[in-house]
Amino acid sequence: MKNSIILLTAVLFGVTGLAQKKKELIKQVALLQAQKTAMQKKWDSLRQTQEMNMNDDLHSFSYAMGVSIGSDLKDSGVDSLFYNAFSIALKDVMNGTEKISVQEANTTMRATMTKLEEERNKRLKEKSARFLAENAKRPEITTTDSGLQYEIIKATEGAKPTVADKVKVHYTGMFPDGKVFDSSVERGEPIDFKVTGVIKGWTEALQMMSVGSKWKLYIPYDLAYGERGAGGGTIPPFAVLIFDVELLDILE
Repeated sequence: MKNSIILLTAVLFGVTGLAQKKKELIKQVALLQAQKTAMQKKWDSLRQTQEMNMNDDLHSFSYAMGVSIGSDLKDSGVDSLFYNAFSIALKDVMNGTEKISVQEANTTMRATMTKLEEERNKRLKEKSARFLAENAKRPEITTTDSGLQYEIIKATEGAKPTVADKVKVHYTGMFPDGKVFDSSVERGEPIDFKVTGVIKGWTEALQMMSVGSKWKLYIPYDLAYGERGAGGGTIPPFAVLIFDVELLDILE
């Protein structure tokens, strides 16, 4: 009997202990839930303070600065960044706590930009070479010793300009993808210039054209604007240029 009482007491104490632990666990869960709610409120509040307001002078200035820097980077061939590191670096510089010197930063940037430029140039050169190689296979295309390619759209008989002449032409310039970058035709006004006053590809082609003829020129980058391009980015480096050229007249 005594042993039964002892066993019953132990069981009761065990049940009581489990109930107490359950209550404590419920309290802990409730506490964690309250902490989660509080943290979420803090996060929401922080996020709201970080949301951009273009009517705020500091916000609009900061965004404009980002657009300016981002545009320069993109034009330089940078297509991605570790934005967290970029943001931290900006803040560190503003607080005077940057982790590397400006000289070290410039050295790193120059090395990376040089590598990116070399990789970009290689891609552009290969792309141009592939286009010209495929284009040269077309039966209507003639390729000169210089690498200039042309297609006669309209043939005529008559006088041909020399390097000493000035000519009047209508033209439309485009990239291999068909995008037009310049056109006297669209402006509705032909242009006059010296045969030697234009890119090499034009100078070569014009001397083979008769007045009244119309040719389509496919000009390699080394006969156009070379490795640097032109027009503030309008003509990219290593670009193959295509021109519809109509020789209207040889001027006195």
